[in-house]
Amino acid sequence: MEKPAIHPYIPIIIGVISVAMSAIFVKMTTADSGVTAFYRMLFSIVIMSPVFFLKYTHELKKLSKRDWGFTTIAGIFLAFHFILWFESLNYTSVASSTVLVTLQPLFAFAGTYFFFKESLSIKTIVSALIAIGGSVLIAYGDFQISGQALFGDILALIACALITAYLLFGQDVRKRLSLMTYTFVVYGVSTITLFFYIIIKGESFGPYPAQEWLWFVLLALIPNLFGHTLFNWALKWVSTNVISIAILFEPVGAAILAYFILGELLSASQIIGGTIVITGILFFIVDYVKIKKIFFKVFP
Repeated sequence: MEKPAIHPYIPIIIGVISVAMSAIFVKMTTADSGVTAFYRMLFSIVIMSPVFFLKYTHELKKLSKRDWGFTTIAGIFLAFHFILWFESLNYTSVASSTVLVTLQPLFAFAGTYFFFKESLSIKTIVSALIAIGGSVLIAYGDFQISGQALFGDILALIACALITAYLLFGQDVRKRLSLMTYTFVVYGVSTITLFFYIIIKGESFGPYPAQEWLWFVLLALIPNLFGHTLFNWALKWVSTNVISIAILFEPVGAAILAYFILGELLSASQIIGGTIVITGILFFIVDYVKIKKIFFKVFP
């Protein structure tokens, strides 16, 4: 496999910052969850179409039946991930929802172990436990003991399982397809799925005020094209586990944005939990052996 032009961790970091803005945009919309998800995916497809149809349509011939099957399943999982996560934000806070939806290592580690036979090192397990512990602590001061909040939490947790499944299926196909072709097909399947979901649910495609369309476009540009697309690019060189760990930083960024934009206050548990999340991410990413060698070269 060829080496990437840039280190995969750089796009992953940019992607995490981008997806952290997603909850804010969703909170600003008044449209139904399915409609918001549909236009997010549709505008993503529209933006990608000129490049795809000019340069990448020939790659569709390379797709095997297995590739089509995996890509279709991934697109459906992605569609319902958005539906459930956007819906959860109607019942619970940004901090609680993003914490639960990013607890992907619990699902990703099991998935890569059983489906891809990837071994789990002690470092991986410990770093995941640290990060997950920090994520739970972020939500501790925000959880409400009520049926409404509990319902939102459950929706977010299911959405977490779905996005992990989407990444797992993508990990297999992405290694054989270009980023543009894989992303375009997955987003296309997701858009079609959401279209029929809206019809079945009887939700409205419009009209909406200009501000609503702005949020739809921003959702397509920032979280999708600078977020999930960069994750899909990185999947060619890194495991789903790496991305799942990095995405745990999303609640930190989302909570900070929610404080400044939506006025959602940050509790001490959220601040401390955010610090723990970052610690877990650094523990997983940083190669301490290399750092030790560099240290002893500088200070023999």
